[in-house]
Amino acid sequence: MRFITTLTALLSALTHLVLAAPLTEQRRARLAAKRAAATPRILGSHPLIPADGINASSNGNNSHVQYSSNWAGAVLIGSGYTTVTGTIVVPMPKAGSGAGGKASSASAWVGIDGDTCSTSILQTGIDFTYTNGQVSYDAWYEWFPDYAYNFDGISIKAGDTVTMTVTANSKTGGTAVIENQSTGKTATHTFSAQSAALCETNAEWIVEDFESGGSLVPFANFGTVTFTGASARSGGGTVGVNGATIIDIQQGSKVLTDCGTSGSSSVYCRYIG
Repeated sequence: MRFITTLTALLSALTHLVLAAPLTEQRRARLAAKRAAATPRILGSHPLIPADGINASSNGNNSHVQYSSNWAGAVLIGSGYTTVTGTIVVPMPKAGSGAGGKASSASAWVGIDGDTCSTSILQTGIDFTYTNGQVSYDAWYEWFPDYAYNFDGISIKAGDTVTMTVTANSKTGGTAVIENQSTGKTATHTFSAQSAALCETNAEWIVEDFESGGSLVPFANFGTVTFTGASARSGGGTVGVNGATIIDIQQGSKVLTDCGTSGSSSVYCRYIG
């Protein structure tokens, strides 16, 4: 989940100037500030945050066994996960029910770890934001607890078919790949010698509500996001999503998503907030 911290006086001033801008513009401005100040980027991801106080059956789907304030989707829990992949059609977001006129955002991504192993996550995905009738997108990669970084040279728009893949070549190195099949463009980042080692015990297909300024941003109405071709490599073989833990976002007493699996290689999440 994305969050904002004060790194330098320059960055604080810049953040103030772009606070009301769409997320894409904020990120571009912050990236410029980061380069000028030689400081880390201020956007990052966060492990699953459990949510309590609601019975699974109240959502009308008894297969839901876990609720979270920030993650929705499916998680495989096991061992030896080294590759996770999935393909989505990029949604056209709208303002979420709790937006109150503010920007609404969400992120769709695939990853390794972050649930039962909360010390690190290798992930890649797409942010989508709705602000006053305008929509913006960012493709990014991350090895938590380091910050997230945008890919350069790849554009995303509503309706594009995008494949996301992460691969751990070791517990401290690997790759993140975003392929826009609609445009033929691919972006890749290689990680090496990361300080936080993976456990390789979780494989994930997630729609996330992330943080800004220490609190969750208004969650965008993303319609439906479906990860097709969802699979993971484990122990030298390929596994699908059968047996995955299904997660829905619950904030307060309200459930905002309805997620599940369809067959052995599809994960869906619907916005119901």
